[in-house]
Amino acid sequence: MNGSSWGNLPVPSDPFHRPAGADERLRRWLAALVATPGLTAIREVDEARVALAEDSLRGVEFVASYEGPIVDVGSGGGVPGIPLAAALPDREVTLLEANGRKCEFLRTWAPPNARVVQGRAEEQDSDEYGVAVAKALAPPPVAAEWCLALVRPGGAAILWVGPTADTSHVAHVAERLAAELAEERDGLLVLRKLGPTPEGFPRRTGVARKRPLV
Repeated sequence: MNGSSWGNLPVPSDPFHRPAGADERLRRWLAALVATPGLTAIREVDEARVALAEDSLRGVEFVASYEGPIVDVGSGGGVPGIPLAAALPDREVTLLEANGRKCEFLRTWAPPNARVVQGRAEEQDSDEYGVAVAKALAPPPVAAEWCLALVRPGGAAILWVGPTADTSHVAHVAERLAAELAEERDGLLVLRKLGPTPEGFPRRTGVARKRPLV
C-alpha cells in the first residue's frame, strides 16, 4: 500500500502495511463508536475520523520504533489501540479497559491481532509490555504513572496530551518510575523506560489519581 492514506492521513509503506479490508473495518468501527452512547461525545463520523482515528495514527512511527507487545491503557471505545493495531498487524495489542460494557464493544471491533482484557492498570503485572499508550485517560502525570509501571526496561509509554500539559510534571513522574521524557512532538510524549519498575509501584487502585506524584 505504498503512498496510501486513510482519509487525508498518509500511511507509510512497510512495515506499516495494513491488510486488505482494514480501512473498511476502521470505518465501520468509527460508525459504531459514534452511535454507541457513553463512548464519545462526538456524533459525526467525519469528525471522529479526524479526532479519534487519524489522531491515533500519529503515534504509529513512535510505537513501531519500540519492540514488543503493546497495551492501550483505558482503551474505552478503542482509542488509540484499534487504529494502531490495524496499522501494525504484526504486533500484539492488548486493549485494557475496566468497564465491562466498553469491553463488550471492544471485543466486537478488536482487530485479529488485538485482545481485550478487563481490568485496571494497577492490577496488571509490571514490566510486561514493550509499549503502553494512552489518550484522554487521565491527567498526564497520572497516565504516566499507570502506563510506565506496565512497560519493561527498554520500552516506552506514549501519551497523547493537550496543549496545557505540564511536561515538567510528567518528566518528574517518569524519573520516579525509572524512565525519562525522551521526546515531545505535536502533543505526543515519549517516556522511555530505563530500568525495572521501582518497589512500591504500581500503587493501589485509585491512589495515583487521589494522591498524584506531583
